[in-house]
Amino acid sequence: MPRTDTLARQESRLAYRLISPTLLIVLVVVVLPVIWTISLAFQDVRLINLRDAGFFGEYNLDNFSTVFGSSGFWSSLWITVVYTVGATLGSIAIGLVAALALRRPFRGRGLLRAAMLLPYVAPVVAATFVWSVALNPQFGIVNAWGTRFLGWDEPVPFLSQRDYSVGLFGVDVTVPLALLTVIAFEAWRYFPFAFLFLIARLQALPGELDEAAVVDGTSIWQRFRHITLPQLMPVIALLTILRFIFTFNKFDDVYLLTGGGAGTEVVSIRVYEFLTARTDIGAAAAQSLVLAAVLTVFIAVYLRTAGARGETS
Repeated sequence: MPRTDTLARQESRLAYRLISPTLLIVLVVVVLPVIWTISLAFQDVRLINLRDAGFFGEYNLDNFSTVFGSSGFWSSLWITVVYTVGATLGSIAIGLVAALALRRPFRGRGLLRAAMLLPYVAPVVAATFVWSVALNPQFGIVNAWGTRFLGWDEPVPFLSQRDYSVGLFGVDVTVPLALLTVIAFEAWRYFPFAFLFLIARLQALPGELDEAAVVDGTSIWQRFRHITLPQLMPVIALLTILRFIFTFNKFDDVYLLTGGGAGTEVVSIRVYEFLTARTDIGAAAAQSLVLAAVLTVFIAVYLRTAGARGETS
């Protein structure tokens, strides 16, 4: 018995030694920066006195008062939520359609699957440049085709106009044009991410279920709704969480397309403005903590709701 205890202790010590480099890297790369950000959020730190800042300074809530009291904070938070929800749902929906379309084997399917990844693997600078040129109201191909073939009266400034009036069934409806354009770009750019997850799950589904459903005379929609979709829901739930987190923190896509103008100022862009334009590092850190707190609340609500649905089903 003592020999067994000694062997167990030796294995435990070896395990700690093996994981210690990883723990050290996580501590340096993740934990310390988070603690440093929290510390800066409660101090009056600007770029000019950053070298004097430390973990033990004069803590106060002035930065949070500045963040919550600044003009445009609540509107930017609402824009961030709308942008995140729209881009997340759009990317998953397009990825699902693409996965279903390329599920069955046919000539050239491998080439099409590879082409589906192009928006995701292309550099973000190149992708935003292509969209900016294509949507340009002066020489963009979208406006050229719209005015020539679709009957547009004048070019549409997709990336520079906040609101745009659209006639639907004789009623003029005002839509947030630039925000919808940025959401469309985000859905287009990241639908391959959802496509990869969904196509992998679809390939693992047993074909006997579909064959039995066909024999029973069910329609395509019935097979999708009652057979395919329930088996894809765990993957869709995971994609929803991942895409929501990634999109909620997005900065580069929106900034490169609109610079945060025309009603597309998400919270991450406000953090950048606090940091660069105002050189207020403390307020920028406080804004980032607010962003993380809001994201945590949304994820917790979603996980709780998804867990409750799983228990009831």
